[in-house]
Amino acid sequence: MEFFTEILSNQSGIMLIVIIVLALGFDYINGFHDAANSIATIVTTRVLTPFQAVLWAAAFNFVAYFISLYIIGEFKIGNTIAKSVNENFITLEVIFAGLIAAIIWNLATWKLGIPSSSSHTLIGGFIGAAVAHAGGFSIEGVDVVVYSKVIPIFLFIFGAPLLGLILAYFITVAIMWICRNQNHYKCEKWFKRLQLVSSALFSLGHGGNDAQKVMGIIGAAVIFYHINIDMDPAYMGDVDTFKVFVEHWWWVPLASFLFIGLGTLSGGWKIVKTMGSKITKVTPLEGVAAETAGAVALYVTEHLGIPVSTTHTITGSIIGVGVTKRVSAVRWGVTINLLWAWILTIPVSAIIAMIVYYIVAAVM
Repeated sequence: MEFFTEILSNQSGIMLIVIIVLALGFDYINGFHDAANSIATIVTTRVLTPFQAVLWAAAFNFVAYFISLYIIGEFKIGNTIAKSVNENFITLEVIFAGLIAAIIWNLATWKLGIPSSSSHTLIGGFIGAAVAHAGGFSIEGVDVVVYSKVIPIFLFIFGAPLLGLILAYFITVAIMWICRNQNHYKCEKWFKRLQLVSSALFSLGHGGNDAQKVMGIIGAAVIFYHINIDMDPAYMGDVDTFKVFVEHWWWVPLASFLFIGLGTLSGGWKIVKTMGSKITKVTPLEGVAAETAGAVALYVTEHLGIPVSTTHTITGSIIGVGVTKRVSAVRWGVTINLLWAWILTIPVSAIIAMIVYYIVAAVM
């Protein structure tokens, strides 16, 4: 309590608290915006009711915290997000502007029922605000953006759905071959049960991937505060500042996973409709294949520390199962519209963040 009293005693400390509240708010919005990723197929195939599905997904979103902490043992994606912008160009105002931009874009796409990437809007906002603060992408030969961290994220705008598509296609084909001589009715019953498992696996991947992105943004703000405002010696010298942050602010990872779970409980019904039926009609067998493929893709990229879009991944997986029937089974018009939203997310979020940053800079 004394620590927070000290933080609230100065303007920068108050800004830090505002950022943490906003970041957890974004985390909650991310949860209900991306709820469709985990539950669209399981609701569409009527394995669970909408309420049962969001409760199921929310629980496993939160369980992902314990997987990341005790089994994986680190938060690689959070570290990537925190270091996607050169620390010399990070300020509390930059992080604040980036968060506001990300919240605006997420709410707008949720309202329109567009399954865009919460991850990419957060990264776009962070980069846009930092570039506005620096006055360009490079200052005196120093890059504002850490391209070694950001370029893989850009590539996986297309790489994540492609990986999901390929995995889902081959998983679906393999399942259909294994079940080719089995009783259709019995197989249907089994796949409805298996969808509970595949949905849980995908929800674990979603929680482990997306909650860490908010952790990363909060981490960047906390690290800036401790290095530049109160000059905490724990963050000085040749140390892994993100690791120090996780150890000292242990409740932030816990809160990040909790809030994304609570957000998932709120659902995102417009996006569920788009994901579950507008791209292609999904059976329980195909739901298992899509969710398993999406989960595998998320686990691989989490292991590599690449913050990919869970939205892009599961969309690619749903397209993959659709293609196994016939290419025309996929509604390509809907898919192309989604692709445009994905491409526009980072630049539009960056532009919004720049505008917000200029307003904040003028006011303060």
